[in-house]
Amino acid sequence: MVLAGGPHLLRHLEAVQEPHGWDRVPHILARIRPPVFPDRTFDITGYGARPTPGRDNTDAIRRAIATCHAAGGGRVVVPDGRFETGPIHLRSRVALHLADEATLAFSTEPKAYLPVVLTRFEGMELYNYSPLIYALDCEDVAVTGRGTLDGQADFDRWWPWKGAWKDVPARPGQPTQLPARARLGEMAEAGVPVAERIFGEGSYLRPSFIQPYRCTNVLIEGVTIVNSPMWEIHPVLCRNVTVRGVQVRSHGPNNDGCNPESSRDVLIERCTFDTGDDCIALKSGRNAEGRRIGVPVEDVVIRDCVMKDGHGGVVVGSEASGGARHIFAERCRMDSPRLDRGLRFKTNSVRGGTIEHVYMRDVEIGEVAEAVVTADFYYEEGDSGAFPPTLRHVELRNVTSRRSRYGLLLRGYAHAPISDVRIVDCRFDDVAEGDLAEGVRDLVYADTRVNGVLRNERIAR
Repeated sequence: MVLAGGPHLLRHLEAVQEPHGWDRVPHILARIRPPVFPDRTFDITGYGARPTPGRDNTDAIRRAIATCHAAGGGRVVVPDGRFETGPIHLRSRVALHLADEATLAFSTEPKAYLPVVLTRFEGMELYNYSPLIYALDCEDVAVTGRGTLDGQADFDRWWPWKGAWKDVPARPGQPTQLPARARLGEMAEAGVPVAERIFGEGSYLRPSFIQPYRCTNVLIEGVTIVNSPMWEIHPVLCRNVTVRGVQVRSHGPNNDGCNPESSRDVLIERCTFDTGDDCIALKSGRNAEGRRIGVPVEDVVIRDCVMKDGHGGVVVGSEASGGARHIFAERCRMDSPRLDRGLRFKTNSVRGGTIEHVYMRDVEIGEVAEAVVTADFYYEEGDSGAFPPTLRHVELRNVTSRRSRYGLLLRGYAHAPISDVRIVDCRFDDVAEGDLAEGVRDLVYADTRVNGVLRNERIAR
């Protein structure tokens, strides 16, 4: 017997059966498997690398990677010592492994990162300086070990390209990224083919530190990352990504800790973030570019991480025009007077995009400067575009906070409200100004105490 509707009914039934909420997490984790590498070792010193000050080991490391790849894969080992290098390009089935006392110190000479490669800058595709560690269209790649990756960025190198930031004024006569950033945005909005978006030298667009691009089966584990030019760990259009036990300490401009972009099946666990921007930021492309590519960031599990300084602990946006969904954060600790927010959403009607099914539970927040949860549709351009964003299905469960200015700071649009926000079994203490909620529909408090007062209520506006 064939039911009316045939395959349409079958698709409906499959959608109904798809797990939602925390029931989805076991299915995500079952798909995430770190890559396994052949038991072969290629020590970079066997290819001419030396921990000698002033020695460029770029070619030696490239030879080691090429030999490892040709042999069918294995580990390229950086032994104890400080090795200076330019960009490192991984290849399939190659794990770059740093010994406990090893440091890779990356050149601060921009020309070392030429020729340009396909990359993304703030959610827009282009050809720009190579990331410091880069992989394109690879399977089974890794950066592992207990050593240190030092980008050597500081107030004299890489960071001044930002221009003014925080309390650091722009330097007179210092070229900045601003003209090129504007030109790239215009190209993306006009639909200029990516092959024609050539930047690099003279554009001052800083590279990310670690960027696997269109890769499958990625592992970043154990390393310490310091002094990055810009974003630290930036998987783009990747699938099956594990970021585990990484220490990030970098306080420069836009020094986000881990930014999965347009990627699926991502596990971030047991990491510590002490950053100059968002600790973890989930992204999917900026404005027309995000809508053109149309690949959301989804099925992301964040657990057992520590967030110290930063603009936000777990953040979605601001470049999330391609959407974000099924984001889970649990058992994390966040605490610093220089950490602004616990959970943050930033978007506007220029960015657009749908953000949905975001869950946080069993998270301990000490002190944050602004709010436990911030969702701001008036970020940067505000309500000045034709693509009102959607934010819905957000739940906090057993989240505690010791001190903040607001509990919730939610600013949606009256014509496109934030909807279905649930605060369950939470406790927010020493909240100076209560909540600020506008443009919000269906905000629910259940068994939650704010400044000691029990709240069980639904606010429908």
